[in-house]
Amino acid sequence: MNRHERKQRKKAEMHVGVQGIGTSPKELAFLVRHGVTHMDASVENTKTETLMRHKAEAAEAGVSLEMIHIGLPRSITLAQDPQRDKDIDAVCKMIENAGKAGLRGLNYNFCILNHQRTESTLGRGGSSYSTFDLSKFDNDTLTEAGEVSREEAFDRIAYFIEGVIPVAEANQVQMACHLNDPPAPVLKGVERWNYPVFEGLKRFVEIADSPYHGFNFCCGTASEGLDDPGTELYEIIHYFGERKKIFNIHFRNIRGGLHNFQEVWPDEGDVDMHKVAQTLRDVAYPYMLMPDHAPSHPDDTSPPGVSGRIRQAWAFQFGYIIALIQAANSE
Repeated sequence: MNRHERKQRKKAEMHVGVQGIGTSPKELAFLVRHGVTHMDASVENTKTETLMRHKAEAAEAGVSLEMIHIGLPRSITLAQDPQRDKDIDAVCKMIENAGKAGLRGLNYNFCILNHQRTESTLGRGGSSYSTFDLSKFDNDTLTEAGEVSREEAFDRIAYFIEGVIPVAEANQVQMACHLNDPPAPVLKGVERWNYPVFEGLKRFVEIADSPYHGFNFCCGTASEGLDDPGTELYEIIHYFGERKKIFNIHFRNIRGGLHNFQEVWPDEGDVDMHKVAQTLRDVAYPYMLMPDHAPSHPDDTSPPGVSGRIRQAWAFQFGYIIALIQAANSE
């Protein structure tokens, strides 16, 4: 890139964010103290008045409440009719409420088989790392989901997407889907829809041609399904970022890859997180980069009376993210 091109490039509007925390004065002070001014809040319910109250509480402290997480009932992910249609209608109501409250989007997971891990491992300073090792994993015992093919998984996803995206469009609410964690060919009889990672994510976004259909993109989860995340991840981020299909970023790192990984501190994993920030800058990604699945420690606890999470680990990650955004934008 020549000097003229460097001068012409605009700074990315991406910013540090947070999830899993409420809007109490103590929680909001924790965020502001660490430079966090955008959030995905924990809320009691998804009624419009509740969302508006949380949004107002955050705004009073100088924090923008942009998104919330919603859970999908098992009737939707397991295709249990006729309850499935009733629960999709309930999700549509959540979307309408979010739109009325002025939220930008909803984060959700479409998991036929939920999050899977093996025994945690220890890391620096006595940190505990969430870990997956297929050689130590019971992959034979089925769950309530039974055996599910990738084709069946996509049929269920399409049924859901076709039901909610028109409502999302009408209310201008982004629907941001998290990747199944971890991606793998087959876990406990279920073929993961997001494996192979690049192919699965492309197929997902092609279900609906809508600017409100995209990802809560987890750098760690995507990396967990790659043979060499240190070289493969950036192209995937660029592809979906360029197409404006990323509505939120879980900014975390791993050591390892497909079938064997640890969720480590962002500065010690196999992915170059500075390069991730540069890639997001290059595609003009404008939303939150937030900590996710931080290593834990017995000393890292929230104070009494706080419903969400005030964590030492997050304080470190907030500063790390802010510094990388500044570095990427200054180049």
